[in-house]
Amino acid sequence: MYNILICDDEQDIVNALKIYLADPEYRLLEAANGREALEVAQREDLHLVLLDIMMPELDGISALAALRQISNVPVILLTAKSEDADKILGLNVGADDYITKPFNPLEVTARVRSQLRRYMQLGGGRVRPECLTSGGIELDDRAKEVTVDGEAVSLTPTEYEILKLLMTHAGRVFSPKEIYAQVWKDTPFGSDNTVAVHIRHLREKLEIDPAEPRYLKVVWGQGYKMEKADRTGKPDRRR
Repeated sequence: MYNILICDDEQDIVNALKIYLADPEYRLLEAANGREALEVAQREDLHLVLLDIMMPELDGISALAALRQISNVPVILLTAKSEDADKILGLNVGADDYITKPFNPLEVTARVRSQLRRYMQLGGGRVRPECLTSGGIELDDRAKEVTVDGEAVSLTPTEYEILKLLMTHAGRVFSPKEIYAQVWKDTPFGSDNTVAVHIRHLREKLEIDPAEPRYLKVVWGQGYKMEKADRTGKPDRRR
C-alpha cells in the first residue's frame, strides 16, 4: 500500500486527482494547504506528495522547503501556470517533477507510477553490490548512501538516480534529453531546464565550489558528465 498525499486548496482538483489515482494499492490522503500537508507528513509514512504551488496559509514552495528538512519523499508539483519560473523555483527547492493544470489523467498516473517506482527501488529494491567512486564521492547502491570525503550527503531520489547514472558511466557525456529519458522514464520534451536544476542541486551538495566543479562537468552544447577522478579528486588521465 502506497500512501499518497494530495495537497490542493481546490476541492474539485483533489476530487479529480482521487478519481485518476483510484487504485487498490494507493491510500490517498488530503490536505488543503501547505501547513496541513506538513502535519500529515509528520504523522504518516508517505511515499509520494502531489503539492499545489498557489495555496493559502502556507504556499507549496514554502511547504516543500520545510518538507525537505525532514523527508526525501518524492514531490510532484501541481501548477496552474505554464511559465518556467514556477517550475524552476519548485525544482530548486527540491521537487522531483511537476504537472501543469489542466491535467491529462494518463500523464498524472504515469508520473505517479514513475516516482513511486524509483522511490521504492531506492528504499528496498533489487540489491546491486557495486560501490561507485569518483575522487572523494562514493555511492553505495546497496545502502543507497552517498558520501563526499566520508561525510554523508542527503539526496532526493531523483538526484540519486542522476548521480548514479553519471557515475556508472563516468567520462561519458549525457545530453539533458538522455538523462531525462533514463531517470524520469518519460518523453523528454522541455527537459533541459529540469535536468539543469537537478545538476545544480547536485553540485551544491557534492562540490566544494559549485561554480568550479571538480566532478560534475558541463560539456557546452552537448550535456553533462561525471569526471573520472582518483581519490584526490584529480582527473584520471589513464583512459
